[in-house]
Amino acid sequence: MDDVLAKAEEWRARGEEVALATVVAARRSAPRPLGSKLAVTRSGLLFGSVSGGCVEADVAERCRAILDGEQPTVVSYGIEDEQAWTVGLPCGGEIDVFVEPYQGPPDLERGTSYVVVAGEEAGRRWTEPERVQTALRENVFAEAVAPPPRLVAVGAGDIAEALCALAKPLGWRTVVVDPRAGLATRERVPSADEIVVAWPDEIEIDPETALVSLVHEERIDVPALKAGVEGGAFYVGALGARRAQEKRAEKLGDLAASVRGPVGLDLGGETPAEIALEIVGEILAAYKKAA
Repeated sequence: MDDVLAKAEEWRARGEEVALATVVAARRSAPRPLGSKLAVTRSGLLFGSVSGGCVEADVAERCRAILDGEQPTVVSYGIEDEQAWTVGLPCGGEIDVFVEPYQGPPDLERGTSYVVVAGEEAGRRWTEPERVQTALRENVFAEAVAPPPRLVAVGAGDIAEALCALAKPLGWRTVVVDPRAGLATRERVPSADEIVVAWPDEIEIDPETALVSLVHEERIDVPALKAGVEGGAFYVGALGARRAQEKRAEKLGDLAASVRGPVGLDLGGETPAEIALEIVGEILAAYKKAA
């Protein structure tokens, strides 16, 4: 689930009234992409962003108006002179933001969610594509729904912890796998969403998975990389210098061509946090390219 929707669900579970603002159109150098969201409660809590700060205050006021009974509506923000330094976008972009009461996340794990953003039916949602009527298409915003990518770090060490901490604000699901029970502990990797004490070839890999081997033990490393490639992971990488990569290649055979190594962007990183940043950057680039 989108992190903004997850926060909206958390607030709603606590009894808060929540409104949701979504970027449904963006032109020129808009600061946030289509689908960006801001959740706002009646009590004034905000989470997310539709413009990076330029128009959030005005959007929040419109969200509260929606909670007071106004109809869902689209609000446009641009660079008109009278607005440019108050609630406009000095960056030169233009965005349309749809504001509505929050009624829960889309009822599907993968597919497309539709919402009417103009007219008498504004705010009506559904997930069945056959219900998109020709007459309504120009007033409907279609948004792809997909589970977040999963980052599997093999080896419960400092780099694994740094990877999980960096992946969290990106909305990725993080799993640390290590057959060594004494190392695979919550104390060592507190940021991981899940810690699995198992051999890495025992876990399920799919095309939404990025797998990174952070160990130098062949009995753990090689099966992990094989599982990643054969499972269709969109990214498979291995830590280690070029000599280590050559030794891996001898064991992996033809599968070695699908393994990135030395893993990560070449930013000169030395500390666990710096190396993790290099790895996350390379994974993000691969994920965006595959999308």
